[in-house]
Parts: sequence; structure tokens; C-alpha cells
Amino acid sequence: MKVFVINSLGSALMPTTPRNARLLLKENQATIALRSPFTIQLNYSTGVYKQPITLGIDAGFKHIGYSAVTENEELVGGEVELLNDMSERITERRKYRRTRRNRLRHRAPRFTRISHKGLNE
Repeated sequence: MKVFVINSLGSALMPTTPRNARLLLKENQATIALRSPFTIQLNYSTGVYKQPITLGIDAGFKHIGYSAVTENEELVGGEVELLNDMSERITERRKYRRTRRNRLRHRAPRFTRISHKGLNE
């Protein structure tokens, strides 16, 4: 797990560990900027040096894995599970749509129509 960090001007820096973030907050060298995702903002000026980050994606049929890594460590990683039964969902949706359309019934006309022939006579 990592804690995101922004500098005093608001630009993003490299993430840090929760322990380091906790120490910075305790010593009043940082404040909490966001709670979700948890982000701290430094109260002192720093440089804007960032390490290169590589995003790796493993695209499978049912699962997609992703990982953001630097040369030394993994920053973020996870897995996304895709929907499996889309054709069944489409069929079920079509069934509901057809029953909704067939549910219409004939109603009696709201107003009676007057023919124009009857007005001229």
C-alpha cells in the first residue's frame, strides 16, 4: 500500500509508505489533502524529481491484470474481472422489452371525433 504525495505547490510527487506519511503528519511537515485516495501535501518546498514509471497490462479473456512499477518496486497492482454472460443479459433485456411492448391494451378514445360533414349541414 502506498500514500500519494503532492508538494506545497500542488504537483504530484512519488508515493511514499504509510509509515513515512504518518511520521510527516506527526511532525507537522505534511497535511492531509485527500482522504480517498489518501493523499498528503508537504508543507515545505521540495524539488519535482520523479522516477520513470512503467505500466504493465496483462489482457486475458476473463481477467485483466495491471501493475505500475519503477525500477525498484511495484507501486500499484490489481486485477479486474470482466463480465462473462453478456449474451444472456442481452437476451433477458430483450425478453423484458417485448413483454413491456405487448402489455399495451386497446383503450377507448378519450374524445369523440366530430366529422366535418356534420358541421356543414
